[in-house]
Amino acid sequence: MSTNKELMKSGLWDNNPAIVQLLGLCPLLAVSATVTNALGLGLASTMVLIGSNLIVSLVRQWIPSEVRIPVFVMIIAALVTCVQLLMNAFTYGLYQSLGIFIPLIVTNCIIIGRAESFASKNAPVPAVLDGLWMGMGLTSALVVLGAIREVLGNGTLFDGADRLLGDWAAVLRIEVFSFDSNFLLAMLPPGAFIGVGLIIALKNVIDKQREKKSAVGDEKPQIERVRVTSTN
Repeated sequence: MSTNKELMKSGLWDNNPAIVQLLGLCPLLAVSATVTNALGLGLASTMVLIGSNLIVSLVRQWIPSEVRIPVFVMIIAALVTCVQLLMNAFTYGLYQSLGIFIPLIVTNCIIIGRAESFASKNAPVPAVLDGLWMGMGLTSALVVLGAIREVLGNGTLFDGADRLLGDWAAVLRIEVFSFDSNFLLAMLPPGAFIGVGLIIALKNVIDKQREKKSAVGDEKPQIERVRVTSTN
């Protein structure tokens, strides 16, 4: 249980792959224009992370160290192909919207980095948990950034959710506010850079506040000792 909590805290906050390690910024900035696209890519990346970590952990003892990176890439590429075919079959609208960024999951530094630094050195269960929480950390960063950009750019939330979840999900679309012309900066890559910077700044502020509170809690009150001397 403690290992799961540590991995969850690391993946979601302390060592978040997107806003702490700053890995996978290309898809983070490119497809986070809407919450639907961000959630779709985040879930696809999480599936690949879990699968690659599990397989690498299972076969790590039989992979020569000299060729471990090419083997890891082949495993990841096979899993990405499976995810791509599944999305093409069941979420075709989202598949078309994400486009080239689905096969580019193969080159995502987060996935190959976790396979090399964690899965190849740990048992299957911790490796799967690491893949799950690192994937959820990436997904959460994508969704938060996607929500900010979609609200500022279009005034909506969950626009096009039916492309990911089916026709019933069309009712999830929320119109926060309406305006005549869209805020183009929020929908373009420069707006994504600004959004990522704001999220990182907010995280740093929260971390500093938590450090101050913990430092105050650790301080022990100093007790002054008074010496009483008697004179004869």
